[in-house]
Amino acid sequence: MPDAPEFDVVTRDVPTAYFFGVTTGRSLSRRMFPRWAEILGLGNAELVGLDLPINGPAEVYRRAIYQIKCDPLSLGAVITTHKLNTLSAARDLFDVLTAEAQLTQEVASVYKRDGKLVGHAVDPITSGLSMQQFVPPGTWNRSKAHILCLGAGGSATAISVYLTRTLPPEDRPTRVIFVNRGRPRLDSLRDLLDTHMPASGIEFEFVENSDPAANDRLMAALPPGSMVINATGMGKDTPGSPITDEGVFPQGGFAWELNYRGELDFLHQAERQRAARNLTVVDGWYYFLAGWSMIVGQIFDVDITPALFNELRAAAEALR
Repeated sequence: MPDAPEFDVVTRDVPTAYFFGVTTGRSLSRRMFPRWAEILGLGNAELVGLDLPINGPAEVYRRAIYQIKCDPLSLGAVITTHKLNTLSAARDLFDVLTAEAQLTQEVASVYKRDGKLVGHAVDPITSGLSMQQFVPPGTWNRSKAHILCLGAGGSATAISVYLTRTLPPEDRPTRVIFVNRGRPRLDSLRDLLDTHMPASGIEFEFVENSDPAANDRLMAALPPGSMVINATGMGKDTPGSPITDEGVFPQGGFAWELNYRGELDFLHQAERQRAARNLTVVDGWYYFLAGWSMIVGQIFDVDITPALFNELRAAAEALR
């Protein structure tokens, strides 16, 4: 515990996990958690949602981590939109940062082990598991297609780690384009890839852009079989889509919407072209379940076996 109180701490009387999001009350997790707690034998454990501003002041993220560090029954957190900002604001409050957290400079999972506060990044694992659900082995080697990732935040960083560290060199896309509204996230991602994955064999391009019509043009230039990812949060945390209704997806390619709830404009744009463009259209449902189950297991120190994951998945799908 810090030497001098920095913030007021709420003393919880039941084991508590927190959910750092933007509109947590709309998330299925709030209805899902009681059923998962029953399946996992967590007793009277609770999930508390914290709606935090996107790119808000450091104090709001730091206060939330301080609560977990200082209150014995505040056991950890699932972090969605705020992975990068939370670590930036509260790095010194963590006793341990896993290798994945240090590499990606984000935390999605916060939990306690042996009295120490641990920050971990699960997305490099769960993004890969999710992509494996719909991209057959050998796809990139056969097609020589590209990936256009709209957004360069935590999820985009995690996907880049999966592509460069987990996929075998002979089955990586030849080119990946990252697009973001602001330059700092692009520069941070470029530095990470240049420093830690300089010999990946993938050509990376970093585009600063906030105009959906310009993203349409980038999409139109992709070769057949390419993937377009919405990693912006648009359609869930903010309104709209990073492309226009006039944008054309690559023939025989993939459209991956990382969100599973909200207006999901990007997903609906892709679905309208599914038949004509022979698209594989995927939402963020499996990504959501894989990440949440892994993190809940870490917070409450439960081993999520494949059989247990299937049980959790079935319980969640019954509520969807």
